[in-house]
Amino acid sequence: MYIPGTSDDLIFREDMAVYGPRDHQRIISKLTTRLGTLYYDAKAISLEPLPETMLDEGQASPTPDVILSNNASDQTPIIIEVCHTKGLKRDINKVIRLVDEDEYGILEGFVYDYKTEHWFRYRKGDAGLMTQTSFSEVLNLDLNAMLA
Repeated sequence: MYIPGTSDDLIFREDMAVYGPRDHQRIISKLTTRLGTLYYDAKAISLEPLPETMLDEGQASPTPDVILSNNASDQTPIIIEVCHTKGLKRDINKVIRLVDEDEYGILEGFVYDYKTEHWFRYRKGDAGLMTQTSFSEVLNLDLNAMLA
């Protein structure tokens, strides 16, 4: 069974079991753990990192691999999709659509291809053009440093 808004790396089978490749899950774990340390412990960032979380808790909504949430405003300024090369195009299109739809307060969307180790960023107002960078202007932080 396919659930819209989920990552290409997750396969939903008839028995509803979820298959998420270890490399994919490892990247999500590193991002949420290391960004979580900056949020919860060091208080160095103001956005809470959450894995596989719905953008709108009140209704069915897309579920990026990682969101960075502003709990005070109930907005999600940053989303991150993790993929392998075969799913790159679909995740890039997903991120562009979510940022451009402007429903969730997303200012930056990132896609990380763990096969090539390339990052791509899309910002609100970028007119459909992604930049190959892992630097978040919202956080003033290089996200790739979270994977070292």
